[in-house]
Order: sequence, then structure tokens, then C-alpha cells
Amino acid sequence: MRRRIMLLVVGMTTLVVLAFAVPVGILLHSAVAQRVEHATIDQANYVALLLRSGGKTTAQITSDVTSLSSSTGRPTSVVLPDHTVVGAQLPADVPPPAGNGHPADDTHGGGGPGPGGNPQATLHSVPGGQLAEVSVPADNGTDLVRVFVSNSALYAGEGTWRVLLIGGSVGLLLIGVLAAELLTRRIVRPLTRTAQTAHQLSVGGTAARAPTDGPREIAEVGTALNRLADRIDELIAEERETVADLSHRLRTPLTALRLDAEALHDPVEAERVATHVSAVERTLTAVIHAARRPQREGRLPSCDATAIVGERVRFWSALAEDQSRTSTVELPESPLLVRASGDDLGAAVDALVENVIAHTPEGVPFAVRLTATEGGAQLVVSDEGPGLPADALVRGRSDRGSSGLGLDIARRCAESGGGSMTMDSGPTGGAVITLLLRAP
Repeated sequence: MRRRIMLLVVGMTTLVVLAFAVPVGILLHSAVAQRVEHATIDQANYVALLLRSGGKTTAQITSDVTSLSSSTGRPTSVVLPDHTVVGAQLPADVPPPAGNGHPADDTHGGGGPGPGGNPQATLHSVPGGQLAEVSVPADNGTDLVRVFVSNSALYAGEGTWRVLLIGGSVGLLLIGVLAAELLTRRIVRPLTRTAQTAHQLSVGGTAARAPTDGPREIAEVGTALNRLADRIDELIAEERETVADLSHRLRTPLTALRLDAEALHDPVEAERVATHVSAVERTLTAVIHAARRPQREGRLPSCDATAIVGERVRFWSALAEDQSRTSTVELPESPLLVRASGDDLGAAVDALVENVIAHTPEGVPFAVRLTATEGGAQLVVSDEGPGLPADALVRGRSDRGSSGLGLDIARRCAESGGGSMTMDSGPTGGAVITLLLRAP
């Protein structure tokens, strides 16, 4: 987006500069030519004024006209009544004067009577440039003043003005680029931070808040997003509080049920019912524990996977030794933080190891490997038993609270933090359960 805004501003600035520079360049070309043309006409009129003043010899006229030609760079000559030409030599391409000694008819500029009724010089095109002519009455005829300016001299001063015009245009473009950079920073930076906040909210980071600075419209988007995050926080808190309250209310009928179980006369039946009541009670305790978690751990719980996995494997090691099972445990040497609560991760490890012990013959070895990945950690629990049953995947995704083979517990632990679980078979046909856990 930043690049698009930059291109848009630079493009608009370029269009404005072109809309300004092109007409100015055309006017500049015309203005420079007109200035030189007027100077040429004025030079012809000045020589004519010298001739009208009288009292000058041919030598003096020649000297004055030659000096004027050298100083202005525009060749000037005077055709005397006897057709003698004095002054500078005009280019060979310039046509000679008409037979009557008057200027040619294809004139533009000048002409007409000047001060005191004297005729003014006229300018007309000739090969290679422009020629200004004016007739001056003399005692024995008419003197004809001729001033020539070449096409190159006509636009001699245009280069400097063009450099100034181009420099000004480039300066405007640089100002436009600078303005575009400042504009994009003011617009894009708040938008980028707002997008990052939205991404954090989408993965459960409800503590993230968007900036409310920058342009008014972007600030309003940030404010609305923050209100949405606050409302999500409130809804999650209300939902968890409601679940915790309902779970607490169930403790009373569970207590009554336990008393009824203890009152049974058949000890075997009483123990069976009490075991089921204890299981339901543990489930309720876990629900209350999870519902209260935001007040203890925040919206995104985390734990040290190295410590949790090591602790749970040591717990099951005694039973594994009793069943003559060999276990391979590979853990990182340093702490490895993952996005899961310690209780959830411990329950997942318990479920996976318990599956191995409960569903494989005694003496079958198993392995637990925890490794760090780019985005978090990978936990692999494998065994060399007969493998998973065909319906393990379905049973592992129970939607009625049944744990199936315990896979649903592990799956929910991984997916609640943005990870995943995969099931596969090992080289010997045993089960391989892989949990991908994201970093907090």
C-alpha cells in the first residue's frame, strides 16, 4: 500500500509539473524570440535616428554602424542612395534590397509612423534569420537601414531559461516525493500496526490494542477495533464465569450422589458407583480450573514444555519398569516455552503415554521426543506395538466429552494454542503421535 500511495503522489505531482512546465516552455520559446526581434527593430530605428540627425559623413556612418554591429552581434548595414553599402556585411543568403530602396512587403512587427511621424523599422523573414529594414529620406534619395539577426541568435538566451525551468520542475518533483514519503508514513504506519493488532486478536491475543493516532479515519478504525477487543474480553470472561458457576452448582448433587453410593449395601457396587462419581468430580474440577485460568495466566497461557514433559514421563516411568518396557526420552537441555497451560500439556502427555501402556502388550518399548521447531515445539510419542485401530481418528475427535483413546485431549491441547496433531505408523507398524505446539 505504501508503494501505491508513493506512486500515486509522484504521478500526480509529475502531471502537475508537466501541466505547468510544458506551457511555460512554449511561452518561454516565444518570449525569447520576441525579445530579440524587438531589440533588432530598436537597433534599426536607432540607426535611422542617427541618419535623420544629419551632419555625418559616409566614414562616420560606416564607423558608427560597424561599432554597433560588433557590440550587439547583429550585422547592420546602410544602403546609401547611390546603392553603396556601408557597415557590416550581411550573410550571402540575405536578399538584396528592392529596386526602389524600400523594405520588402512581407513584414511583421514594427512599421507605421514613429515619434515625429518618422517611419519605423519592419521585420520580415529571410533565409537563415530575420531582417529589420527602415527607409530614411536623404538629400539625394533614400538611405535603407538593414539589421540582420540569425535564427541561432534569435533563441540564444533560451537555454538559460530552460535550465531554470527544468531545475524548478525537478525541485517540485523532489518536494512531491518528500511529501509522498511523509504522507505514506502518516497513513501506512498506523494501518500496519492496526493490521498487526487484528492478527494478534485472531490468534487469541485479546490484550493487543490498535493505535488511535494518525488520520481521523484510521484513528476511528483503531478505536473501533479496540472496542471490539474489549467486548471480546468481556464475553470470554462472562462465558468462563458462567461455566465456573454451573460447575460449582453441580458439586451439591455430586455430593449427594457420593453419599448414596456409600449407602449401598453391596461393596462392589458401591465402589463402582463411587469411582464414577470421582471421575465426574475430577472433570468438574478441571472445568473450574480452566474457567478460572484467565485470571491466573492471561488469555494466552504458556508453559515450559521441557519441564512438563520430563515430569510426566518420570511419573509413568515406574509403571513402565513394572511392565518391563524400555523408554527413550529425548528432551532439550534448555527451557522450551509453548502456547499451552502446564495442566493441559501434562494431561496430553498423560493421555498419550497411557495409550501406549493400556493398548500395547507388556514389554513393548516406547519413545517420547521433544524438539524445538522454528515456530514452537514438536512432541512425538511413538511405540512398537500393533498400531492404532482403524477408528482411532474418529474416536480421537469426540464431540461428547469422551476421550476415546485419549487422543482428543492431546488434540485439543495442541489446537487450542494454534498447533495441530497428526497420527501415523512407524517403521515397525507401531503408532506415532505428533503434536505441533506453537510458541507463545
